[in-house]
Amino acid sequence: MNDQPEDDPLRERIASKLADLPPAERRVAEYLHDHAPEIIFATAGEIGAATETSDATVIRTAKTLGYSGLPELKREAGSRALGRTRPSARLRSRIDKASRETESLLDHVFTEATERLLETRRLITEEDFVAAVDLLTNAREVVSFGLGPSEMSAHYLTLRLRRLGRQARQISTTGFRLADDLLGLQKSDVVVLYVPGRLFNDVYVLLDHAQAVGSPVLLFSDALLPVLADRVTLTLTAVHSGSGFTGEGLSALLLTDCVALGIAARDRDRATNTSELLNSLRNALTQPEPRKRTTRRPRRPEKGTAS
Repeated sequence: MNDQPEDDPLRERIASKLADLPPAERRVAEYLHDHAPEIIFATAGEIGAATETSDATVIRTAKTLGYSGLPELKREAGSRALGRTRPSARLRSRIDKASRETESLLDHVFTEATERLLETRRLITEEDFVAAVDLLTNAREVVSFGLGPSEMSAHYLTLRLRRLGRQARQISTTGFRLADDLLGLQKSDVVVLYVPGRLFNDVYVLLDHAQAVGSPVLLFSDALLPVLADRVTLTLTAVHSGSGFTGEGLSALLLTDCVALGIAARDRDRATNTSELLNSLRNALTQPEPRKRTTRRPRRPEKGTAS
């Protein structure tokens, strides 16, 4: 077996449950134990083929081991195996894996994306989704924040809400400049955080200020839910990739679409009126530029002539 750190949670879970697993699930568990670096980039179907089982058995084994599903298991394995390597080495691992499977690369990436989205849907309850829509619908202003790739999700939410006639803005500054953007935050506003897997001091400062002014916070994340759950008002689990094959914001962007449609349904007139205004402005902007009128200057009288 591969050498692994003694504090590896995946290894510990497998060791504690292995004897009680049915034969098929035991084969999967043993494979997961021995091939932690490889499973980060593998789909349920590929693990099933390697263990002569099925993708359903792989998913069932992950849940038996105490995970919500295969994506969570892969994220934990990835944080252990890849967290000890340089970013360039992790990128090389992804490239090497992809280059060996060029013919099936489309299937591989789409399969991982499907797994992430299905797991995200499974983890989102109707109650939490309705609560999120209520929270944003009743906000005076929605203030979104995300760093790195998550900045795209924050920008997308702001764009969607504005096109629904809602007051929204995005904070994309960090460091000292972040303080200026936090000054206008009010109790009637809602802060939306897109934080998939890493925490920065800026996030803590934002959370502290939101708490100080009494502004509710909606969090889109998965790995950081245990860390931030007691500091936010509501969370929506957006499963992200442990392998890096699919974009960090894939699940969060789809959830943002769902929330935006929910808000639009609450006030159809406002949404449609704003849409008509947007189209009117676009049409005006696409019209040919009006011709500039030339104004003739009056001729000056020549010297020596009567005016």
